[in-house]
Amino acid sequence: MNLKYLIIPMTIITIISSLLICYVTNKQYEKLNNIVNKTISNIMGKVKEKYPEIDTKEIIEILNFDINSKDLKIGKEELKKYGIYEENINSIILVQNQMERNLKINVIIIILFSFLWCFIILMYLHKRDRKLKEIRQYIDEIRNRNYQLDIQENSEDELSNLKNELYKITVMLKEESENSKKDKENLKVSVQDISHQLKTPLTSIAIMLDNIKQNPDMDNNTKSKFIFEISRQIEWINWLVISMLKLSKLDADVVDFYFEEINVSYFIADIIKNLEIPIEIRNQNIIIEGDKEIVFDGDYKWQQEAITNIIKNCIEHNKDGGNIFIKYEENSLFTKITVRDEGEGISREDLRHIFERFYKCKNSSENGVGIGLALAKSIIEKNNGMIMCTSEIGKGTEFVIKYMK
Repeated sequence: MNLKYLIIPMTIITIISSLLICYVTNKQYEKLNNIVNKTISNIMGKVKEKYPEIDTKEIIEILNFDINSKDLKIGKEELKKYGIYEENINSIILVQNQMERNLKINVIIIILFSFLWCFIILMYLHKRDRKLKEIRQYIDEIRNRNYQLDIQENSEDELSNLKNELYKITVMLKEESENSKKDKENLKVSVQDISHQLKTPLTSIAIMLDNIKQNPDMDNNTKSKFIFEISRQIEWINWLVISMLKLSKLDADVVDFYFEEINVSYFIADIIKNLEIPIEIRNQNIIIEGDKEIVFDGDYKWQQEAITNIIKNCIEHNKDGGNIFIKYEENSLFTKITVRDEGEGISREDLRHIFERFYKCKNSSENGVGIGLALAKSIIEKNNGMIMCTSEIGKGTEFVIKYMK
């Protein structure tokens, strides 16, 4: 129970009890006043009956006159002559009796409302202790990794808010636990995929090295071919390991991105320059369209890695002598880069898995691993971006990258 919910009823009870006491006191005053007035009226009647010549006005002046110690003393002395004392006067006894009754009633009212106060406080403490016990039990359940309990409440007192916060933490821990299981499973799959990917080139390297060792008289031409192939396989393994390390860093959120304003025109030109050799080998044309003033915020090197992998994918799957179209534009929400080739396209079945790690499409090259696009997607999404892919068999594939502002 919230303290404010305790204060509200206590305040109401206090107001009610105060009003009730005021009402009872007023009634008590009226009774006392009635007794005094009747006594005075009785005295007036007796005096007028005995002494009709006395002026009533004079008696009223005496009754309304301030109490004089001299007159009071004379009056008491006169009463004593007849053996009458104040405490023996009937009207005074009536007033005393009424005052005693009034005192008893007031004490009963105070005791009653005091008990009511105590009852409300005890109820508050009992409810609070019960909720604290529930919270302690719930914390014990969380400590035992039981995240199935639901203690979410709609009330707004402090303990209920605490329980709701615990519930949120529980949901978060449950999600973390599930994500941890998924990450372990993904790690297991990744390790299996890496082992599978490394097994073939390592086996090939081992066979070629054995051939060189077992044939010391091997002609130089054959030996050179073996050495060249071994070097190529080592480069491929090195690229695979580096790519996997990059993906692992991205997954673990240990990459510190340096955000800066990137000019898209310069950015694309720099990427194309690095890909000049494969473009010339395939005799392909790069057609670029866009405003040279367009920019976006991102980490230059990491985004260069992502877009390079996308354009390289288009080069590898484009036809010889074909065109690759790169267009960039912006609006108030995002900067968009579109990369499109004129290749064989991707089937609808493969398109759903295009960004999955180690997934190879039916028309992938033998040297393809299926990691470049997965790495590109992770990098772009870490840069507050998104990537989509559409394709049509026989007409080509289009990648759309949007960097949100």
